[in-house]
Amino acid sequence: MSGPPPGPGAQGSRAMSVGNGPPSAGIVQTTMPMPQSSVPPPVGGSSGPQSQQNLNQIVLEYLSKKGYVRTEAMLRKESEPALANGSLLTQSADQGGPKYTKAYDLLRKYLDDILDLYKPELRKLLWPIFVYSYLDLVREYFTKDAETFFNTYRSYLERDHEDDIKSLGAVKLPPHLNDSPMAKLYMENKYRVTLTMMPFYNLIQFLESKMFDGGQILMDIIRDHLNIVTVDRTATAEKSIAAILASGQGDDELPAEDEGIPGHNPGHPMTSRHDPEAEASRIRLALGPYPQDQDLQDDVRAALQDEDAKNAPRPGQSSLLEEYEQRIKREPTDDAPSRDMVPLPPSLARDVSMEVQKVVEHRDRYRLDSTRTGGTGVGVSVTMYTFHNTYDSINCIDFSGDNKLVAAGMAESYIRVWSMDGSELTSSVEENTQPSSSRRLVGHSGPVYAVAFSPSTVNPDPNGPPTNSQFLLSASEDKTIRLWSLDMWTCLVAYRGHDNPIWDLQWGPFGHYFLTGSNDRTARLWSTDHIEPLRIYVAHDADVDCVAFHPNNLYVFTGSSDRTVRVWHTSGGNCLRLFTGHTGHVTALACSPDGKTLASADDVGNIILWNLEMGRRKKRMRGHGKGGIWSLSWSVESTVLVSAGADQTVRVWDAISETNESSSKAADGASAAKADGALTTKGASGAPVSNVKKAAKETGVSADQTAVFQTKDSPVYKVVFTRMNLVLAGGAYLPKPSR
Repeated sequence: MSGPPPGPGAQGSRAMSVGNGPPSAGIVQTTMPMPQSSVPPPVGGSSGPQSQQNLNQIVLEYLSKKGYVRTEAMLRKESEPALANGSLLTQSADQGGPKYTKAYDLLRKYLDDILDLYKPELRKLLWPIFVYSYLDLVREYFTKDAETFFNTYRSYLERDHEDDIKSLGAVKLPPHLNDSPMAKLYMENKYRVTLTMMPFYNLIQFLESKMFDGGQILMDIIRDHLNIVTVDRTATAEKSIAAILASGQGDDELPAEDEGIPGHNPGHPMTSRHDPEAEASRIRLALGPYPQDQDLQDDVRAALQDEDAKNAPRPGQSSLLEEYEQRIKREPTDDAPSRDMVPLPPSLARDVSMEVQKVVEHRDRYRLDSTRTGGTGVGVSVTMYTFHNTYDSINCIDFSGDNKLVAAGMAESYIRVWSMDGSELTSSVEENTQPSSSRRLVGHSGPVYAVAFSPSTVNPDPNGPPTNSQFLLSASEDKTIRLWSLDMWTCLVAYRGHDNPIWDLQWGPFGHYFLTGSNDRTARLWSTDHIEPLRIYVAHDADVDCVAFHPNNLYVFTGSSDRTVRVWHTSGGNCLRLFTGHTGHVTALACSPDGKTLASADDVGNIILWNLEMGRRKKRMRGHGKGGIWSLSWSVESTVLVSAGADQTVRVWDAISETNESSSKAADGASAAKADGALTTKGASGAPVSNVKKAAKETGVSADQTAVFQTKDSPVYKVVFTRMNLVLAGGAYLPKPSR
């Protein structure tokens, strides 16, 4: 044969014509005559089966050398019965298993070296290319090579595709391709993958540059078995100018929910164990409630029985014990975390009293099971507390869980605590002090940016153990966190570890642990009995502006100025979810009480709800003006969300209905407080007020908004749902300067 080797098209044509030709012995004689010197005589001059086998091997070596891939595969298929005695044919290093191994190693090395920005998208190719490489080897009768390829790479994918790996492992021979439902599913369908333009072009450019090093095989698999859907990032990315200008005109989220094989979704999280090396989006989260200690449950049941005996339920009302038992039965056991993951101190009598009061409040709460009644929003009631004469020095506000105290962190480096009902705040160590309804806590050497009361409830039994807030945490520009005693009104501990100012902190749902976020780009987990941080969460590219706990204590959330939200394993410290989509700095976080949805807000007025189980965005809600949403809170039923911020409003949102983003206008409500003293209060109805003039900047309100409460020149720093489903809000009166 003279001239250059035939191209891929010629190979395919030659293979097709040969495959329909005479038996294999005649292939060499009629279609591809070889030079005589290339064919050595049969060993020993023997004839029969042995000479036929030697001839087949000679032909296969020649076909492999010349690149006639399909012809070689067909000849191997015809020679398969002759190899039943276990003898193996020698193959080229670029054919069969070595060919696919070389290509798959090329892809893995490429993904290791590529920019981190592209890795999450392109890593999705590893699984389908592994599957189709293995199935192609089986189909082409490379049985031993297929088994070697499968066993080599299964360990890298087994943690994410355990069930599929088991099914594919049973496919050994070509007839199994029709017998295995899993194999048929993949062979009869194309695997859908969604990629944005830049990673896709980068991949294609790389494969074209490596055509003779495995790139051609990868290109063939992608062309024959994959359906890659490309999305223009410049037009759809939420960080782009085009997306910002087009906001409110539809959902611009990537259509990732349709990836994979139709009717078979391997993208659903499959990994339940704690594995730092597992791909973050593949880990199944344990979102169930934290399991109570059995001794605590028995003590709570006994206390509830006593309470039912003292105060019998009204007709038609369930008893406290029945309410508690129903709640325990509703809690799934297969989705609950282990107590060993995030251990808590032994239960005390205080914990029993708190659980009893929580059951009482849960039974007697104002129910918000339905988010809309008669086409309008539910009647949420907001009580607004307004601070006067603060001269813009308040940085943060928090309410105690028993609704008795409110604290404010000041720019002048101190903390002020008020009694919400005006009662005196006494000290267990001070004597002959002037009675006062407020206290000043001094100790920080810089502005106080966050305060948080320890968990508490209303005391169900005045003669029993106290259930009020015992401690207050504060975080400051001076890089410290301070723990204050609310019995002695003094600082107990100063926690040091952050390298820069601390922006936010939050107690864990059961106390003991707390979380901080800082300008040093880290979040840290602490416990009250350790002076050093227990965990440091590092990955954000900018300040960690806000933090939150999952209700079951197993996960923590961080929001950052890098416009991302991350979900972390509390004890393991690894990042399990990365949420992107905000167009501004993330300023507030709140996890729903049922543990399934995370709400995050930014400084351009957007609220995004995230599905924690699937790791995807649920919906976006718009309505706030610019300046920042500073606080979020969920109703007990996880159906209603309230938000507050710099636009001097408290807004109520329908969190469960699936509505498209629109420019529908929501009615306005008003709530303002004005009276004598530093702290005043005034209730407000949850019914919308239609005749209140809407602020000019309030445009593009999504249909999820059900009510708005407008204050009078008072930015709202904190909003919180109580366990009775009432809403408390706090802000400072900042009148506009006169001209």
